[in-house]
Amino acid sequence: MSDSEGSNGYLWFITGAVVGASVALLYAPKPGKESREYITSKADEGLEAIAESGKNLMDQGKELYDRGRALAEEAAELFERGRKMVQG
Repeated sequence: MSDSEGSNGYLWFITGAVVGASVALLYAPKPGKESREYITSKADEGLEAIAESGKNLMDQGKELYDRGRALAEEAAELFERGRKMVQG
């Protein structure tokens, strides 16, 4: 499984957990106000987790971009050196 598939699965897991917890709490024997406050707090936690996961994905993407760019620059330098060697 690639990193993006793992992160995507993580996001779906968090989303499912939030939805499942919300449904379970709607049927819980707590007063409505307490249930709504609990759901709100858990939804906020879920949003924070998703935001953090998105930030991690963005950081990974930037790292991959930087590595690819460095490889392309190195390849261009090698090509140029080879061209100069062939030309004499």
